[in-house]
Amino acid sequence: MLTLKHLDAYLTRIGLDHPASLAEMHRSHATSVPFENFDSSAGRAVSLDPAQLEDKLVARRRGGYCFEHNLLFMAALHAINIDVVEPMLARVRGNADDGPGPLNHLVLRTVDCGEPWLVDVGFGGGGLLDPIPFRVGAESDQSGWHYRLIEEGAEIVLQVHQDGDWTALYGFVPEPVPMVDIEVANWYTSTHPSSPFVSGVIAGARRVDRCLTFYQFDEPTLVERGIGQPPVTTTVSRSEVPALLERRFGIAGVIEDARGRPVLEGGPGV
Repeated sequence: MLTLKHLDAYLTRIGLDHPASLAEMHRSHATSVPFENFDSSAGRAVSLDPAQLEDKLVARRRGGYCFEHNLLFMAALHAINIDVVEPMLARVRGNADDGPGPLNHLVLRTVDCGEPWLVDVGFGGGGLLDPIPFRVGAESDQSGWHYRLIEEGAEIVLQVHQDGDWTALYGFVPEPVPMVDIEVANWYTSTHPSSPFVSGVIAGARRVDRCLTFYQFDEPTLVERGIGQPPVTTTVSRSEVPALLERRFGIAGVIEDARGRPVLEGGPGV
């Protein structure tokens, strides 16, 4: 069982001053801690050691990607005595013509007040604000954002309603996985040359009224979507990137390296 050493510090990090309900903690975490891959983009394998996760995302106020976010949240749930928390690996849906993607996303199933819930604070700009009931056919209105779970073969698929239709975010087999499988998936995601988390910079910020995604594989790009609105894509000048990431995403200390790629000033210890 993952252990959170400093619950009060974690709660402060997500903007709470007391232990709260599953739903309150989920929304607070999702809207407070940014999604970012500055470690893997800079050539550093991402550590899932619980103490290092807590130091990075809480003490140093960094962000992280799905494995980091959801394992930290899993430890926080254990700290408030929610004991049934099962990790599962998911495939992010993309272009169907490219075939299935890798199992490079981590989600959680938990039980609270006798009910099962899908929990995910680590999808980035377009993910859940709140837990969604863990049952096929469940639909959830989350402050105007609409999600549902459907069944496709052996997988359960999380969909979001946008642009007049349902769009699949990811699919997963509803079976818990051991930590060794999570470590393997994390290693691939943070080190494999074909992983987008190695070949580019990605950041996300979830707000109640909008989703923000930044990426830089070639030119820096910002994608912003408001409730019920189509996405707005803007090319950003390289000189604007540090201020943009600090102001809109809460990621401070970004500079440009010799390759023209944004990095965190100071390297691994920042």
